[in-house]
Amino acid sequence: MASRLFGAYVVVDYSAAEGKKTGESSMWIGVMKRDVRFRLSYEAHNPATRAAGMGVLREVLADLHKRGDRVLLCVNFPLGFPRGAAQRLSLTGAAWSAMWDFLAKNIVDKADNTNNRFQVAAKMNRLMTDQPYPFWGCPKSAAQKWLASLKPDSYGDFPEFRLTEEAVRARKLPLAAQPKSLWQMHGAGVAGGTAMLGITALRTLRNDLGDAAKIWPFETGFGALDVEALDGVATLIAETHPPLFGGKPETGEVRDAAQVRAAATALAEMDDKGELGDAFAAPKLDEAGLAAAVTEEGWILGA
Repeated sequence: MASRLFGAYVVVDYSAAEGKKTGESSMWIGVMKRDVRFRLSYEAHNPATRAAGMGVLREVLADLHKRGDRVLLCVNFPLGFPRGAAQRLSLTGAAWSAMWDFLAKNIVDKADNTNNRFQVAAKMNRLMTDQPYPFWGCPKSAAQKWLASLKPDSYGDFPEFRLTEEAVRARKLPLAAQPKSLWQMHGAGVAGGTAMLGITALRTLRNDLGDAAKIWPFETGFGALDVEALDGVATLIAETHPPLFGGKPETGEVRDAAQVRAAATALAEMDDKGELGDAFAAPKLDEAGLAAAVTEEGWILGA
């Protein structure tokens, strides 16, 4: 049997919730690890704020690294924006990292979960199109010249979905399980606001972890992974879409918690079977599509 690639699997269901919140539509952190006999055990955390959640995540990672575990850290928000966004913002350098830097300079997410994501979306619309698109969706109180509460009739020359979201949507999952467009900022299951807040927090964590942390596929490229390819990597960060792994709630368990648990379980079982490494291989895209995915848009693990 092939060697396991990871000792632990951490799945984060991030949230753009305003104010303190637990339960459904809040932040969930699922941790799947092995005991000394390599038996899997699972624990879940449901912090009330993103700041508290990032504190929990740091503690979890520190404990796992102290044990000597290599960690697969999967987050449920997009790590990159649709192709062309960085260019339209006149950002320089690698598109994905330039966008991360832009968000870090603009996003303010306070300890009580209040944040300025709608204002940042409006600013990005102003800079990219000087119209209320491609970002859309906000409470009526936040609507303004460059951000509307309703979906636009057109996204102009922007694609509505990233290539990876198109691949997942082609699977004909139930409507509630399909990934949303990153341009949507408000409503159930939205990706835009969560990505803005999540990337900003993850950027800080990634920088603190240093060179022993790598982001797939931006810093690794595409390619099936083995132990040798992961030499020197303590944390591999990837985007995933928990509904891909199913997960029916147990008694008293909310849907988000069930999906995080199912994703962590599936990733661990794939690793046990020697199948997980192949999930990092290049998707079936043309040359331009692969370049967009690896430099700007990112890719959903399992898509």
